[in-house]
Amino acid sequence: MISLMTVKKYLFFISQNYSFSILRPIQTQALNRGDKVAWFVEGDAVDKELFDDDEQQLADLSAIFVFSPDAVLYPANNAPTFLPGINVAIFHGFDAGKLDKKGNNDHYKDRRCFDLYCTQGPESTREFLALQGSPKKFNVIETGWSALDSLFASDLPVISNNAKPTILFCSTFSKRLCAAPHLLSIIKQLSESGRWRWLVQFHPKMSRNIVDSFKEIESEYLTFVETSDVIPLLKQADVMVCDTSSVMLMFLLQHKPVVTFKNINPKAHLFDIQTPAELEQAIEYVLTRPKALMDYIQSFINEVHPYNDGLSALRVLVAIDKTIEDKASLASHPKDFIRQFKMRKKLNYWRF
Repeated sequence: MISLMTVKKYLFFISQNYSFSILRPIQTQALNRGDKVAWFVEGDAVDKELFDDDEQQLADLSAIFVFSPDAVLYPANNAPTFLPGINVAIFHGFDAGKLDKKGNNDHYKDRRCFDLYCTQGPESTREFLALQGSPKKFNVIETGWSALDSLFASDLPVISNNAKPTILFCSTFSKRLCAAPHLLSIIKQLSESGRWRWLVQFHPKMSRNIVDSFKEIESEYLTFVETSDVIPLLKQADVMVCDTSSVMLMFLLQHKPVVTFKNINPKAHLFDIQTPAELEQAIEYVLTRPKALMDYIQSFINEVHPYNDGLSALRVLVAIDKTIEDKASLASHPKDFIRQFKMRKKLNYWRF
């Protein structure tokens, strides 16, 4: 039995800027416990200027072995299985209903590389428990999502005190599902009317042409925001316009309505439209916060992420403690030689 008072070491393995807002709440809780944290950046998509001066960065995989973490946390779908410590899945978003090439849900999968899935609410917990199998190869522990801890904080800065209703437009980078090119013209038209204030923010992988086209329509009533932390924008807006990006699910957790454009799985907690011409009327309608819609949103919250105490990061650490204790009793994953070969090639690491 490992004492919960033992100082633990955590490695945050990241490849995108949005990882900071997901993992920093966990870092805060870990340091408060007297534990140690280090970061490793894979690839070149992370802006290293975003690191704080007191955050420890490891330069290469050899440094990871020297650091010897007890747990490696990944806000990603896949992970190498050849590093020290247990592998912990910290999701980079919610299930938005996206399908893989075979038509299967792309969120609820056992990737054969994690020892612990920190699930966000009853719905995701059920899905991953169903994948657990026997003998058990990984733990599934419901923690809530650490990225949302600051969503429920009362001291978040407000971008503006503008009295006009604020509409936040977010869109996925997937060409097949992206609403941005279809809604560009109508959003330009609505913003020019001055009726509402618009904020526009996209996934970091969004096409540069689409980003530039929205920057070109910036005005007194439309602001394009480039940020790795979307939480302040979610707090500021009254309504979100979206497509199938999982950021809309974060927005709903505030008991705020979302208008979607051709959502691939339009459920009752969303107000879905099929043409750009419907957008203005749809926004007008959801701004009234109709009771039936708001009741569906509450039911969604209860299933997807019922935690509003801002303590999900702390629950993640408790879940890691338990999984470290349980590790010896967990069965081994089936070997996934192809995926791990690709991971080794990507990281240029060939020691065995």
